[in-house]
Amino acid sequence: MGTSLKIFLINHDDTIQAFPRARYERLLRGDPGERVPEFAGQRIRCAVVVVEMGHHRPIAISRIVYSFLRFDASGRIDIEERERETRMALEVAPPAGPQKRSGPVIDARHLFAKRRYEHEFRWHPTAEIKAAIVDHIFGREITPV
Repeated sequence: MGTSLKIFLINHDDTIQAFPRARYERLLRGDPGERVPEFAGQRIRCAVVVVEMGHHRPIAISRIVYSFLRFDASGRIDIEERERETRMALEVAPPAGPQKRSGPVIDARHLFAKRRYEHEFRWHPTAEIKAAIVDHIFGREITPV
C-alpha cells in the first residue's frame, strides 16, 4: 500500500482539470521553462489530493487541501504571493515552549493568524466539485490540461 498525489485545477466555471503532478512541481519550484499561459494574471483554485493506493488502485482519499495558485503575467507561479503564503503559514504555529501569562490574558496571535491564513489562502469546495474530484479518482476520467 502506498500513496499518490493528484492535482486538480478548478476553473472559474467550477469545472475541474486534472493537472500533471510533475508539471505542478516544476511550477512550484519556479522552473523557468514551465508556465501556464492560459492562467496568466489569474488566481486559480487548486485541489491537492492524497490518495491511498492498494495494488495500483485508489482505495481511499486521505486528505484534500484546497488552495489557490496565483499566476503572474507570463503564466508562472507568482513567487511573491507564494513567499507571503509561506510567511503567513509560519505565523499559524502556536508559540513554542512554556507561555508566560499575566492574569487571564492568553497569547492567541496564532489563532488569528490561522483565521487570516484560511481566509486568504484556502477555499471551500461545493458538493459538486467534491463529487467531481472523487469521480475522477475512483472512476470517470477528466481531460488533463
